[in-house]
Amino acid sequence: MTPIDALLLALAGLAAGVVNTLAGGGSLLTVPLLVLLGLPGNLANGTNRVGVLWMSAVAAWRFRAEGVPGLGGALAVLWPVAAGSLVGAIAISRVADETFERFFGLVMLAILVPTLRPPGVARARRPWPRAAARALFFAVGLYGGAFQAGVGLLLVFALSRAGHDLVEANAVKVVVVGAMTAAALPVFVVAGQVAWLPAAALSLGFVAGGEAGARLAVRGGERLIRPVLGAAVLALAGRMLGLY
Repeated sequence: MTPIDALLLALAGLAAGVVNTLAGGGSLLTVPLLVLLGLPGNLANGTNRVGVLWMSAVAAWRFRAEGVPGLGGALAVLWPVAAGSLVGAIAISRVADETFERFFGLVMLAILVPTLRPPGVARARRPWPRAAARALFFAVGLYGGAFQAGVGLLLVFALSRAGHDLVEANAVKVVVVGAMTAAALPVFVVAGQVAWLPAAALSLGFVAGGEAGARLAVRGGERLIRPVLGAAVLALAGRMLGLY
């Protein structure tokens, strides 16, 4: 990894950290960049998780410091999300890089419609029943453990349907993403699918982006989060369609 590569990764991590904290979809920038720099698909997928874990911890701390703690709201969904993430990570770590790339494309196409038509941007009047919520968050964890990219968007939509406003949903989301990533990352480490030098460069950017994103989310509130959420949805859709 050259110094220029490290700088690119740090800058990409900064941008992705802000986007991930405000809405989600930042890994759509970092994972393709890792592949562009020469990492195979599954190695890029695992390497990206290191930065996401650091970003989640810092963003959760910043939300708490700003008076919007996310742990309490996350407790009810942590175990189904973590369980799903572990299963998804084990499954995807065992496939070939070519197969991973095919799966990635198919999954992106599969969630195109719900991404373009977000069902839960506003707080739901009646939260889903507990069993349905657990099944939903297990499925989100399964996807996040396997692919990560775009899972923040899915979590924001699911959490808003569970009764949180957008600021609360983002505070809870970073805690949930942290738990999800903590469950999945050891699988990729054991499989030898983490490149530590690129992971370190990404992590520096992710940490700064997570801290800045949490500050922006609290100070801007829903007025800031809504357009960023919409932009992230459009970016995710464009990536799915192969427009860039």
